[in-house]
Amino acid sequence: MIDILALSPLPDTLTPSLAEHYAVHVGLDTAPLDRIRGLVGGGAMRLDAGLLARLPALEIVAVHGVGHDGIDKAALAARGITLAITAGTLTEDVADLAIGLWLAVERRIAVNDRAVRGGGWDVPLARRASGRRIGVFGLGAIGRAIAARAAPFASELLYTARSKKDVPWRYVPDLRTLAAASDALFLAAAAGAETDGAVDAGVLAALGPQGVLVNVARGSLVDQAALIAALDAGGIAGAGLDVFADEPAVPAALHRDTVVLSPHQGSATHEARAAMAAMVVANLDAHFAGREPPGLVR
Repeated sequence: MIDILALSPLPDTLTPSLAEHYAVHVGLDTAPLDRIRGLVGGGAMRLDAGLLARLPALEIVAVHGVGHDGIDKAALAARGITLAITAGTLTEDVADLAIGLWLAVERRIAVNDRAVRGGGWDVPLARRASGRRIGVFGLGAIGRAIAARAAPFASELLYTARSKKDVPWRYVPDLRTLAAASDALFLAAAAGAETDGAVDAGVLAALGPQGVLVNVARGSLVDQAALIAALDAGGIAGAGLDVFADEPAVPAALHRDTVVLSPHQGSATHEARAAMAAMVVANLDAHFAGREPPGLVR
């Protein structure tokens, strides 16, 4: 059987099907590194040239997710190593969660739930979600899915992306202008040097004291210290966050009634995880059969 290395324990949805096809080794300490031909890991895994040098037979990196910002893609390319992700398997679920987080902030769903569980009933007024100007930063598959869900709520839907797309929404060329034009700002852009810390103090100031930030992309897109400062000062109205700067650490300063927190659960549905597991195996099977993996990253 072909030897596969998992950099960390695999989810239960993936382990059985992967073990049917491959000899799976978990962790670097006991794996036969000179025989490893495939590497499997989550979207947050780190893979640099140093680790690649320890894997001389490696042919493919199969990501259980869509994020690959922690992978040295230049080092992969230099070795001719294939990179594949589970493209399209989690789009709908991440978009669903984004809308849920936004509504939970606007309508105080989480904090009101806590109040009722504690015996309370009289709570502050919430804010109407319908009729707001909604901005989406990043219009890949997930960004489009968020925009399609948000559009029925919106008085206007706007987006910022690398280029103008053939969509019915208004294109705004830069993030700060998008924030200034939005009442709710959704982050769906890919992580990387280009977007690292993109939501800084200036963007948050542009979003303004009535604005809500929703992040289902990566924690690295937001200057977390600037976000906390904006919340402290009333510079924005609130935030719905599924991702953080240093997961799983979440600063106590984000534990407040105006912020709804989620532990990076965008793809955490039975349906998405089953589809992700199937695509990891499909990517590996295709590669070792000499075919192009369905989730190939070009």
